[in-house]
Amino acid sequence: MGPERTILIGDIHGCLAELQDLVVACAVDWKADRVISVGDLVARGPDSHGVLQMVRETGMRAVLGNHDAKLLTIGPQSNLDDSALGPAPDHHTEVARTLDARDWPLLEGLPLYLDLPELDALVVHGGIRPGIPIEEQPRGVLMNLRSIAADGAPSNRVDGGVPWASLWPGPRHVVFGHDAIRGLQQHPFATGLDTGCVYGRALTALILPERRLVSVPARRIYCET
Repeated sequence: MGPERTILIGDIHGCLAELQDLVVACAVDWKADRVISVGDLVARGPDSHGVLQMVRETGMRAVLGNHDAKLLTIGPQSNLDDSALGPAPDHHTEVARTLDARDWPLLEGLPLYLDLPELDALVVHGGIRPGIPIEEQPRGVLMNLRSIAADGAPSNRVDGGVPWASLWPGPRHVVFGHDAIRGLQQHPFATGLDTGCVYGRALTALILPERRLVSVPARRIYCET
């Protein structure tokens, strides 16, 4: 028997308090519901380790976001001293130092996309280029796509063309994140859930199969755009 509901959550970026608020607002039943993040669990916000701990403890699922992938390129930093990091370590290096040995396997195991055939849905962090099977999409497109240019070229830039999701023909409904500048996106066959929580806006969920949106406000601005 499948889950009663599937609750898809936009980019969390270490905003643990807001994630907890959203779980309450959605009245999540961890035994009956399936909860999935669209990626970027970590970085920019205040408590990446706490978010990963909650994911582990609750059985949440997630796809790989570009910030999650960035941390994986750094790897565990717990054994580095301050002098090894240099005078001004970048933000992702600082986040890496807050993670423990249980966090890294979780990040390493995140898939590039999730297929939810019973809901006729796909979950990805960035996007899917129309006309190409998802199995053949480049990793960078799946994590970073925002726009499609007039000549059909993919772009990570908001000003690089029209929103890719506006061109997505279906029939599978794609749920994605990554595009906080455009915010909530509702297209015929795609829903974008990055509503910029880490920038002081909101954390948003889409509840399937009822297709109901639930948002909670950010408690403060954690990162300037």
